[in-house]
Amino acid sequence: MIGKIATSLLSSAVTAGLAVANAEAADKVIYQLDWLPGGDKAPIYVCIEMGFCSEAGLEVTIESGRGSSEAITKLATGNSDIGSAGLGAVMAAKATEDVPVTAVMSIFNKGPHAFYTLAGNGMEEIADVKGKTVATSPFTESNVYLPLVLKDLGMSESDITLTKADPGALGPMLMTGASDVIIAWLTDLSRYQGQANQAGKELVVLPWSAAGLDLYSAALVASDTFLEERPEVAKRFIAAFRKSVEFSKENPAEAAKAVAAMVPELQVENVEGSLRDALVLIFNEVTEKDGLGAFEPDRLKATWERVAQAQGFDLGALDPETAVDRSFLPGD
Repeated sequence: MIGKIATSLLSSAVTAGLAVANAEAADKVIYQLDWLPGGDKAPIYVCIEMGFCSEAGLEVTIESGRGSSEAITKLATGNSDIGSAGLGAVMAAKATEDVPVTAVMSIFNKGPHAFYTLAGNGMEEIADVKGKTVATSPFTESNVYLPLVLKDLGMSESDITLTKADPGALGPMLMTGASDVIIAWLTDLSRYQGQANQAGKELVVLPWSAAGLDLYSAALVASDTFLEERPEVAKRFIAAFRKSVEFSKENPAEAAKAVAAMVPELQVENVEGSLRDALVLIFNEVTEKDGLGAFEPDRLKATWERVAQAQGFDLGALDPETAVDRSFLPGD
């Protein structure tokens, strides 16, 4: 009996020792968010909570963020290793400052920008925005592309009445008629739909892609130092992240629970709604043609052309291929 107890204790000690050794062996990675936690950020929380990161030998911590510019700065300065940011912001930063960051995987292969309005407001198609009052958040990336969308429609900002308001005020402004239209992301569709339902209104959503704004948006972006000094860690992380994206598509309810488990102030149903909204920007006809996470050269070039037009850059200021590195994607 004593021998069995001793054997059991020895086995437990060995198991504990292996666990400690594995924990010590895990490569530490700092993931940088470009905005607040939510359903559209689900894959990184899934990677941690569901064990995909740990299975890849990674110990991942998440840093909060307040926009792509801040995220890019933190990556460029080495405060974080890899994270999410708008590809357009990456291109602009590289064109002006040659920042040492590189996009390694597409997350949203479509732009999330859209006009939201209500049935009865006289907007059945995107061109009907002419003459309308439009409210937007002061800091949204959509404001950069608005002039291009209007130009594609044969208009300018003088053809609308544009006001800027706190993001939290946009929904109420639309529902009460204080604004005919608001500019918001497709990742917020469920939230605005809920507000419309409560107000007894019918929501109308007009994506800017309908006006020809086809471009890459959110991307997985890494510090060049991280890619150069720890390439194998980067490959393992990207493979685990992509696995988490695929899990989120197949199991949105479980993915939402994973986010809420790590960010308890979020409600599971709200996270799931936002995740489902975001999934259409990840999995769509572009994904079917080019593959998950891919940067197709022509679409990449078109994205840079749009960024350059929107921000007044010379097209020769950047070779868009220098903003991405496809070699870290699984199978490449």
